[in-house]
Amino acid sequence: MPSVFRVFRSLDEIPPDFGPSAVTIGNFDGVHAGHRRILRRIVSVAAARGLKASAVTFDPHPATVVAPSRAPVLLTTPQQRAGLMRAGGIEQVLIVPFDLEFSRITPERFAREVLAGRLGARVVLVGENFRFGHRHAGDTRLLKELGAGLGFETEIVPAVKVRGVLVSSSAVRKLISSGDVSRAARLLEKPYALEGRVVPGQGVGSRQTVPTLNLEPPGELLPRTGVYITRTEDPDHGRHWPSVTNVGYRPTFHGDRLTIETFLLAWLSGDPPGRIRVEFLKRLRDERRFPSAAELKNQILRDVARAQAFFRRCGKWAKAASAAG
Repeated sequence: MPSVFRVFRSLDEIPPDFGPSAVTIGNFDGVHAGHRRILRRIVSVAAARGLKASAVTFDPHPATVVAPSRAPVLLTTPQQRAGLMRAGGIEQVLIVPFDLEFSRITPERFAREVLAGRLGARVVLVGENFRFGHRHAGDTRLLKELGAGLGFETEIVPAVKVRGVLVSSSAVRKLISSGDVSRAARLLEKPYALEGRVVPGQGVGSRQTVPTLNLEPPGELLPRTGVYITRTEDPDHGRHWPSVTNVGYRPTFHGDRLTIETFLLAWLSGDPPGRIRVEFLKRLRDERRFPSAAELKNQILRDVARAQAFFRRCGKWAKAASAAG
């Protein structure tokens, strides 16, 4: 992690000392395994050449402006992306406000004014499907040609496959939407997580089943409704717990709005957290209606037993890996 990390939220914020830089550009939604390969490479190139490892991303997603009907529900906020990039060794991130005016910039102008000019790029590194400029007119071939005349090198990083699956943000979204959070974690190289405020529930759980922490549904993509083995963190105080989480509508209690309810498998000491981060590790089952609260409680206890067995196995694997290392 870089000792000094900077985030700029517009082209006008870019300082004169941004460059000389090694830059990568993209949406980076989810910061998945393919993105991580690019980030590792840009950090390596920057270190070898005495450049600043830099990344450019966009907010909102460009499709929101140029093709709203095709705009995806995102996996990460710009702030989360920046944090993941920082953890990967990136020194500075530019979050470009994407609007109609910016969408009309030609590839030539983007390369000249933004990359070579504002960012002081000496190396630009992108994925093989990279497109840029008005109407996606620019591709990797044009980027190389422009860079040769503007003083920066262009390097293309091949796509990544994980167990035969081509890694992309859309592939990750599809897996999460279907509830396959285990496979999504392989493509992300980390569990998919939701973070937000803890909000009051209806009080039904604490009275009739089990007490839960209720996460305010965030704006990011939600896993398919159902019950999951999860890991819950209090990001403000560094506490964390194994947990079971239900994403759904509480049909046993005739719920009519989506809730994200997490039951902690370990004792919650101290004050309840104001915010939580829930990592989705494995899907257990579909959400369904039970004839009574007592029968739902019995099912929750069975879910808890399966989750406890899962975490025991994880602990054995971690110990075995540590011994082998």
